[in-house]
Amino acid sequence: MMGIGRGKTRRAATMVACCLMALLTSACGGGGRESPTARSTTVKPLVVALVPDEDAATVIQDNQGLKSYLETTLDLPVELVVSTDYSTLIEAAIRNKTNLTYFGPMSYVIARNKAPFLEPFAVRLKDGASTYKAVLIGNREQGIHTFDDVKDQTVALGDPASTGSRLFPQLRLAEAGLQPNVDYQPVFLGAHDAVAKAVERGTAAAGGLSQVIYEKLVEQDTINPDRLVVLGTSSAIPQYPWTMGSGLNEELRHAIQQSFYNLKDPALLQPLRADGFVPAQDSDYDSVRRAADLLGLSQELVTES
Repeated sequence: MMGIGRGKTRRAATMVACCLMALLTSACGGGGRESPTARSTTVKPLVVALVPDEDAATVIQDNQGLKSYLETTLDLPVELVVSTDYSTLIEAAIRNKTNLTYFGPMSYVIARNKAPFLEPFAVRLKDGASTYKAVLIGNREQGIHTFDDVKDQTVALGDPASTGSRLFPQLRLAEAGLQPNVDYQPVFLGAHDAVAKAVERGTAAAGGLSQVIYEKLVEQDTINPDRLVVLGTSSAIPQYPWTMGSGLNEELRHAIQQSFYNLKDPALLQPLRADGFVPAQDSDYDSVRRAADLLGLSQELVTES
């Protein structure tokens, strides 16, 4: 994506965002591969679906290096797709229309409940940890300086199936004695960056998003931290899992795993906000299930799609 103009970047992102929806209605799902090193004009690309936690153009751009790396190490074409929302991402995965899917923790749990064949195999490692936190922010001009100030205000959240921009921010608010639709009015904006911008502009008094994404937006001058107050952070959240669908032979599955574990190039890892990747397993996400249970959202983990 390097060197492509802003307009072309957004058009490309729009095309790939539509591509995942097309996969849902296509008769050709992700199938098996004869070999991780087999390449021909008839080989289907490895379909890699990415969580839409930021603007689609940003998601695609950040993952271009990973795409090229996987194409080289696996000797297979790779197709990146970004869904319009988490529900579409989940639906594509449970219908086995994608080969690799990068989930948020809560969207993974929802998908896994519907499709036990989904196998988490890698999470990113950052500063020695395979966890992250959510951050709660408030609009300084509206006088939002503490959790008490959030009462009777509008709180911006991301997607209903988002962990860092819905589940754990609402858990932190609950710990402060604030319940949705009673003490504050939640509004869902889809992506983490949309939450930060809404709070900065004052269209929402407060909001919750991934701390990593918040810090990135500040570093890139996408938002002005002087207009914002950090109210607090959540407890540790297990990192976003990379998962495999069914239909990939064991040789290719092993090659994919090793490709992630062996990725050490800082130039490729920096856009991913990672120092590397380490193995993951389903039990790593039990804390997400417990958080949903505490908030009375366990049913959403079963029915949301």
